[in-house]
Amino acid sequence: MAMAAAIVATMPALKYLIRITFTPPFPRKLQKFHSLASLSPNFTQEGPQQQRLEQEQQNQLTNNNTTSRSSSSTSYFPKRGQTLELVCESLAFKGKGVCKVAGTGFVVMCDRALPGERFIGRVTRRKGSYAEVTKVETITPHWDLIDAPCEYAPYCGGCKTQNLSYESQLRAKEQQVRELTIHVGKFSDKVPEFCSIMKPIVPCVIQFHYRNKMEFSFGSKKWLPKELLGEEQVGNEKYALGLHAPGFFDKVLNVDKCLLQSEPANTVLAAIQDCWRDSQFSLTPYDVHSHTGFLKHLMLRTGRNAETGLPELMVNFVTSSYKPELLKPLVEKISAIPEVVSIMNNVNTSVGNTSVGEEEYTLYGKSTITEILRGLTFQISANSFFQTNTHQAEVLYKLIEDCAGLRGDGSQIVLDLFCGTGTIGLTLARRAKHVYGYEVVPQAISDAHRNAKLNRISNATFVQGDLNKIDESFGNNFPKPDVVISDPNRPGMHMKLLKFLIKLKAPRIVYVSCNPATCARDLDYLCHGVKEKNIEGCYKLKSLQPVDMFPHTPHIECICLLELF
Repeated sequence: MAMAAAIVATMPALKYLIRITFTPPFPRKLQKFHSLASLSPNFTQEGPQQQRLEQEQQNQLTNNNTTSRSSSSTSYFPKRGQTLELVCESLAFKGKGVCKVAGTGFVVMCDRALPGERFIGRVTRRKGSYAEVTKVETITPHWDLIDAPCEYAPYCGGCKTQNLSYESQLRAKEQQVRELTIHVGKFSDKVPEFCSIMKPIVPCVIQFHYRNKMEFSFGSKKWLPKELLGEEQVGNEKYALGLHAPGFFDKVLNVDKCLLQSEPANTVLAAIQDCWRDSQFSLTPYDVHSHTGFLKHLMLRTGRNAETGLPELMVNFVTSSYKPELLKPLVEKISAIPEVVSIMNNVNTSVGNTSVGEEEYTLYGKSTITEILRGLTFQISANSFFQTNTHQAEVLYKLIEDCAGLRGDGSQIVLDLFCGTGTIGLTLARRAKHVYGYEVVPQAISDAHRNAKLNRISNATFVQGDLNKIDESFGNNFPKPDVVISDPNRPGMHMKLLKFLIKLKAPRIVYVSCNPATCARDLDYLCHGVKEKNIEGCYKLKSLQPVDMFPHTPHIECICLLELF
């Protein structure tokens, strides 16, 4: 029910994205990119619930664009297999290029088409009121073209905008947040204070090697580009270790190096790639069809030693059963790499694709690595949640702390909603009287308690609970907060929680969002209310700060400061 409610709540926020694509009140440089939709920065395979949510969002996007078409488009629908000459006008959902068929206004979506690119596309799928095409040939390239430094960029689904200049990526993200704030959040850009509310996006200084966690999959069927499909793959040659090819759950793009993860992690990846297919080791990749095979996933996590500041690496093998003797040759090889301080084995016997095991074993070294953030030390286990971009998390958390505006005299209460492993709350605890954190994931709460103890923080309480299912008693077990921090996942906040916050009337709310669409929707509710539910808003938006956490993906983080009227 919570997921269904999230889908319904998300629809109004997302329906505007494609419709604004073709509205031209902005300078050309901005107009090109102003409907770039947000992408998840995760490179693991998405769960079925998230896929259903995103499909519903995409359908809503295109269905709501029909009002802007010419009358001739109502009877036009290209046939599957038909080729069309198209010009990409902007980016939208999941970074797909949005095009209109000349003379009809009919919308087609094309993966890997970028603004300004003229190309030939072949219709592959009809979806209600729009169609999808595959790019066959580029006639003229897109605006702000650069050479992607990664050899896998044309095929990998991770960072699709790598051949778009970073400056253009930032403009796209900033403009998307602005548009959503105006048209979904219903904040007028005509008032003088709007310019002071909307802050320029904060760029990420480190644009490569910024991820501290990458998850790769073992596959029994290697994905190959079209030009290599004729080559015969026999025996272990058809095995792969890398990332799932876009659109395929059973095919893996073999990757020897990823420019987003740390150099020590790439050293480990190369060492494993060098030997895991050797027949003498009897290692087999898991087959998602037959449900046979041993190796499922390889997770690499990079941290920093709290005393020396030097990098330390955790290697986590996810396997279908516990057979440490099979992993012994790999363990011996990679444990010789100086940065490797932990080798773990998560055993997952289910047929699903999750990397979290039912059992966990330490094969080498220690069971956790450490990371330093805002002067605090955090222990990270194989399945812990932690901000994936440590460097930019420092920037993000400093901005959150500034927005919280704690006096530092130890007199204020902080309520930390969707607290995860407690990273935000713990960084604020040193200036607060007490921090109360809530999170639905039990393991995250356990990690939060451990991190508080590690940093000798005694004024933080973490509680496990589902914030989408709160009742009238929620709030009775903590004092009224002076500051509320809310950092929900992509669907945003449930209406029950929004109603609670409006009733609570904390003086200040700091809303941290990874989805500017649902963020704008929730800001509208908190500031302007919901007439149909007889809810009156009671907050004023004081600032909205976009932050680029993940270069080369359309993912956007936002920090919003709201103050009570």
